[in-house]
Amino acid sequence: MTGCAPKSGWLGILMRAFAALPLPLAHATGALLGWLAELFPNRNREITRRNLELCLPDLSPGERHRLERRSLIETGKTLAEAPQTWCGEPEEILSRIESTSGESAVKQALSEGRGVIVAGPHLGAWEVIGLYLGAHYPITSLYRPPDSAALERLMTTGRERTGARLVPTDAKGVRALLKRVSRGEMVGILPDQDPGYEAGVFAPFFGIPALTMTLVPKLAAKSHALVVVGFAERLPGGGYHIPFVPVGDTIYDPDPAISATALNQAVEQAVRHCPEQYQWSYKRFRRRPEGEPGLY
Repeated sequence: MTGCAPKSGWLGILMRAFAALPLPLAHATGALLGWLAELFPNRNREITRRNLELCLPDLSPGERHRLERRSLIETGKTLAEAPQTWCGEPEEILSRIESTSGESAVKQALSEGRGVIVAGPHLGAWEVIGLYLGAHYPITSLYRPPDSAALERLMTTGRERTGARLVPTDAKGVRALLKRVSRGEMVGILPDQDPGYEAGVFAPFFGIPALTMTLVPKLAAKSHALVVVGFAERLPGGGYHIPFVPVGDTIYDPDPAISATALNQAVEQAVRHCPEQYQWSYKRFRRRPEGEPGLY
């Protein structure tokens, strides 16, 4: 363990405890937390249940319930992974990446001097793919600073230690992304966060209008970068597989609703690959088009 966690306080105790565990045991502990979250009423369970009702109505109630339980278990694993990736030995985490797919297109674009935008949704082990990209590519990633200053220090230090650079979600950070992707580097963005009305448009996600960021299409249009969806899928044996899936040329469409729809379709395709590993506990549809009732 690298000792990045605070020496006192509940956050430091929790981080050190999880980071000290072997990854399989950390995953097992996180899975237990997720299993308990399924048993007792709580906010994460209710939001997960509602999102699955909205997005996957074709599943039977029993199928949705099983997916809800698996999703909460995977969410627990995600919580356990953060201390591992921020404070543990990165070489140990990276050694568990068994394979990648679609990476040749990423390498070719960069070799030709073309930038790459990795849209990394809240799917699978998103902290792990951050470590991988930082170790292999010149990448600058956008992040939303949390309310806790101590947590922000942990997050930025942990995510940058294999070579990535983090910039906050403000005008300066966006300019830094454009500068770097325009000169043929890689940038990373979470595409499924609520960007606020001023920075997004409504586009379908699993058939539901979702306020979707316009930043990815704007950066793509200005730099003509390759846009891919990337995520780290957890494998049954405790390893990871990282797919890179090109979004397609519609992402460059000047109509923001069309390009945002292309982005959401690509993310949806990735989620359908391993739906239990998506963060269904996030209120993705919190903001509604004018005149529409709330969904939560």
